[in-house]
Amino acid sequence: MSGIIGKFDVAVVGRGIVGLAHALAAARCGKSVLVVDRNARATGASIRNFGFVTVTGQERHDMWPLARRAREVWTQVAPRAGIAIHQEGLALPVRRKAAVSVLEAFMQTEMGEQCRLVSDAQLRRIDPATPFAACEAALLSPHELRVEAREAVPLLAAWLEREMGVTFAPPASVIACEQGRAVTADGEYHAEAIFVCPGDDLNALFPRVIAEHAVTRCKLQMMRLAAPGFRLPRPVMSDLGLARYEGYAALPEAQPLIAQLRAEQGAHLEAGVHLIVAQSADGSLVVGDSHDYGDAPDPFHHEAVDRLVLDEFEAVLGPAPQAIERWVGVYASSPEQNWFSRTVADGVHVTVVTCGAGMSTAFAIGERVVTGALNAPIKEIA
Repeated sequence: MSGIIGKFDVAVVGRGIVGLAHALAAARCGKSVLVVDRNARATGASIRNFGFVTVTGQERHDMWPLARRAREVWTQVAPRAGIAIHQEGLALPVRRKAAVSVLEAFMQTEMGEQCRLVSDAQLRRIDPATPFAACEAALLSPHELRVEAREAVPLLAAWLEREMGVTFAPPASVIACEQGRAVTADGEYHAEAIFVCPGDDLNALFPRVIAEHAVTRCKLQMMRLAAPGFRLPRPVMSDLGLARYEGYAALPEAQPLIAQLRAEQGAHLEAGVHLIVAQSADGSLVVGDSHDYGDAPDPFHHEAVDRLVLDEFEAVLGPAPQAIERWVGVYASSPEQNWFSRTVADGVHVTVVTCGAGMSTAFAIGERVVTGALNAPIKEIA
């Protein structure tokens, strides 16, 4: 070990979207910021997702406000960082009357603000080029944003370094953190505040804290389908999403729908399948996904699970194009909370998003955690 490598006001351990969000918030507080990670680029869940900044359907009391704020930050950051926003909004057509009841109840809450509940005929007039199957009704939301995650996260890091003065350390594993010190095999970084954002790394730093929050892993299967010959004005979801997303599923009206889904699509629920379809600039479709929970989910792609996802795709949008790419993502998950931030030593904080909503909420979580820890005002993005 070669001693002190550098001194900063703030050190962030982890360069996924949650770590970068903390780095941005600290830079906006006027602090000198270091980001250190074992890898030279993000390789985990932050680049293996839909890039879908989802507001509508998030848990009502905490996650929905966080997602709304995070969306605002995305709209400020994206043009400055050269990140293209490929789609905006959400279409959620449903084919069961029980699902319509859920959407009607949702529209009566504050979460339905600026959303519309439309008929099948109205949906076809609004999106005439999209080959929707017949539906009972559809929810249209204007709130969502869609970026290409594998491009957006590196562009965000480059902008933070270029325009916000954030320093990115050479790749190194942080093997210990304590008050004022982040220790790597190559030496120490000293900082007044340290934010550890480990993603699904459950064992490297503060494993007891991770265990106390019942954090495990969730594996999901994703696909890219060939361009279908039509453009989706907005990403698409389906009935299954109403059982998956807490903003819908926690409503009393959701229980009959969930019971119906168990009877009619039990295999889908068992595999944690729900449908999101997003479109990339080249016309290809990013489609998923499934959810398999455990400390060490297997790393393999299962055709039977993909078939369940594609079955739901075809029930909503007709015949599925050929799959041209497949991958597996893994994120931190917990049944006890959607995210947490805990002070583990003086000036050392651990933040983990445990519900797969990092892209949708990280910017707001970073603001909340960092400003609270530093007791410092945050500036608007210049």
